[in-house]
Amino acid sequence: MRPLRPTACSTRPEAKGRSVDILTSNDQVGVYPPSYYADSAQPLAEFPSAKGALKCDVCVVGAGFTGLSAALHLAQRGYDVVLLDAHRVGFGASGRNGGQVGMGQRLEQEELEQMLGMDHARALWDLACESVQKVRDLVRDNDMDCGFADGIIHADHRARFVRDSHAHAEKMRRDYNYDLIRPLDREEIRHLVGSPAYHGGSLDMGGGHLHPLRYAFGLARLARAAGVRIFERSKVLSVEETSPAILRTSEAEITAAHVVMACNGYLGRLQKQVAARVMPINNFIVATEPLSEKAADALIRNNHAVADSKFVINYFRLSQDRRLLFGGSESYGYRFPADIAALVRKPMLKIYPQLAETHIDYAWGGTLGITLNRMPHFARITGNILSASGYSGHGVAMATLGGRLAAEAIAGQAERFDLMASVPTPRFPGGVALRWPLLVLAMTWFSLRDKI
Repeated sequence: MRPLRPTACSTRPEAKGRSVDILTSNDQVGVYPPSYYADSAQPLAEFPSAKGALKCDVCVVGAGFTGLSAALHLAQRGYDVVLLDAHRVGFGASGRNGGQVGMGQRLEQEELEQMLGMDHARALWDLACESVQKVRDLVRDNDMDCGFADGIIHADHRARFVRDSHAHAEKMRRDYNYDLIRPLDREEIRHLVGSPAYHGGSLDMGGGHLHPLRYAFGLARLARAAGVRIFERSKVLSVEETSPAILRTSEAEITAAHVVMACNGYLGRLQKQVAARVMPINNFIVATEPLSEKAADALIRNNHAVADSKFVINYFRLSQDRRLLFGGSESYGYRFPADIAALVRKPMLKIYPQLAETHIDYAWGGTLGITLNRMPHFARITGNILSASGYSGHGVAMATLGGRLAAEAIAGQAERFDLMASVPTPRFPGGVALRWPLLVLAMTWFSLRDKI
């Protein structure tokens, strides 16, 4: 499918010299934000905080999709794994996102072919297909109650975009033998998505959507059963890039032969090489009150997910209890806006004005990581420290696979991790200090372009 473009919102005014801890600027330590996901997932019992001197084969930093997957696959290979999170399992973007499990990489294959050549682009496509199948297998084989549903609609908000969407669907069939995507004309997309806002697009039945926090909790349960030692409320303050590496929290010192950095948008300045290439941004979602079966079917038929063609994307789907989960809008402050519901209601009503009297039961924000070219950033920081992050709004499947690739690399099978790492990730212009104001300028322009 065409790539999902995350809402672009600034996160911290670094250019003004103020130091903001992205881990605590919008959230209470260790307390899940009040969201539909948190209220509809069977909670995990709290894991202890890390204390004292600990030793392990691998220390994984960050208990989102990447970290949970890395820890699980490492433990299944027989490694002694410690998994640390500053808050709780699935606390960050992994437990707050739109739940769309998209096919392909973050960039379309046409762009990857131009950037890297056909062979490299095809290898990346194969990994992306594997990533979605991996999610499906984990959910199915372990009876995770995630509500996985098939199908993602790419909806073009401009008539002139439709030709490219149809050409993309044809290219994927012709050049990649991928027959799960098909074009949608104006009549069909308005039938599938009950709104006159769209002029055509495509339907990709290879992708789908799920309840992301339930999925994260399912991975955590599997990791725990495999022997992973999980510690919550254990913020890593420093990492000594030695062999073995030494990681410190406020109450613990962890000695590890290997480290996997899986912090995504919550990295802060813990690893400067990654921070120069992966920037945190904020994203906002609302959940309506439950809708009648008839009303829900009138919004999105066949329970597909939808992502549109705006640069500041609107993305939406139905929950298992027939709420509309709608993400959209932009905000240029590092703190979440005081009234997220009002912020997101505005684009929601442009798509579905019939929901004007529908109550919004939940509204929440989260922080994800983006890169300049929107491809994930895989890197070997030193011989024994790996990092995978920057999924740019396309992380449910790719982060799951990213954790598996990191586990393979530590086990001595690094070819697939290195394939992802070979994709160039440019530094943000101006470095960490100036990336925020430059992003605001760029996003103001793209937001204006969407509107006109």
